[in-house]
Amino acid sequence: MAVIANIEDLRKRARRRVPRLFFDYVASGSYDEKTLRANRDDLDTITLQQRVLVGVEGRTTKTTVLGEEIAMPVALAPTGLAGMVYPDGEIHGCREAQRFGIPYTLSTVSICSLEDVAAEVGKPFWFQLYVMRDRGFVASLIERAKQVGCRTLVLTVDLPIQGQRHADIRNGLSVPFRPRLGTLLDIAAKPRWALGMLRAKRRNFGNLEGRIEAMENMKSMAEWVSKQFDPTITWDDVDWIRSQWDGKLVVKGILSREDARIATQHAIDAIVVSNHGGRQLDGAMSSVRALAEIVDRVGDDIEVYVDGGVRSGGDVLKMIDRGARCVLIGRAWLYGLGAMGAQGVRKALEIIHKELDAAMALSGTVKLDRRSGNSGS
Repeated sequence: MAVIANIEDLRKRARRRVPRLFFDYVASGSYDEKTLRANRDDLDTITLQQRVLVGVEGRTTKTTVLGEEIAMPVALAPTGLAGMVYPDGEIHGCREAQRFGIPYTLSTVSICSLEDVAAEVGKPFWFQLYVMRDRGFVASLIERAKQVGCRTLVLTVDLPIQGQRHADIRNGLSVPFRPRLGTLLDIAAKPRWALGMLRAKRRNFGNLEGRIEAMENMKSMAEWVSKQFDPTITWDDVDWIRSQWDGKLVVKGILSREDARIATQHAIDAIVVSNHGGRQLDGAMSSVRALAEIVDRVGDDIEVYVDGGVRSGGDVLKMIDRGARCVLIGRAWLYGLGAMGAQGVRKALEIIHKELDAAMALSGTVKLDRRSGNSGS
């Protein structure tokens, strides 16, 4: 077995083991992928400041998020179709995150349902919610999240319509679902994946299955979801969700100072600076470029998290130094999942933690205070 040294090694292995249809769904961005590349390129332009002879023996990666201590300032981001990257992928992701001591966020469009995941893990997890046209269904999802013990709701607000991802169209992962012959042959060439899927708890969107009329398969569910994104969503809907939810509320998809300012006027606990991983507005600013000015704008009014392009512990330190309290990772843990299942998720977290610890030591960082001055552009 080849040695796994970094997240890129996990990505390469996942690409060999996961059908192209689902690997490309994870890896690709919208349109010409300018923002997808900017997330990574802008992180690469930031340098870390080397420091020596400052004594770093007592350093710690621990921090607090929403009043709870976590092992490092990282959370697993909500990712659709994780259960198609690897059988029961959401359960593996949640279980490994909790064992590591960091938050896991279950997507509305997960394969395993809220109830599936809750039955297999020992602690509360975060739940990500979209505001859909069917507000009654949204209310039912909020109630189900309460029933399984979720204490944090992550409201994604940057999807009033869905950005086009060319790779999904080429692979047939579109609405309606039209898989190409090459895609079917590629799936047939991944027998380990296919056999695993036969034993999986589900192969449809678990949070939708059995809840909506005529939802018998992935095709009909995907068509329903595509029609549910709601261009009428406003801050009034955030207030409505707040009225339905008495736990912690995080708004994900903030990328401008003005939206950050407005966020502070509503009863939310945190925001996520995000461009949806480069999967929505192509040409939008990278998350790391937007981060510092948003932190300056909101001050200590609400906690600020960030996602986008993170592939190493060094990247995490750069984000923290620019003011983020926590960094959400999506593709990084999915590459681990696709490469080696639960073991791969664990490996991805171990890699990022080890790299973060080393970056802290070599930059003279003992504690992860925001704006520590360890990085520069």
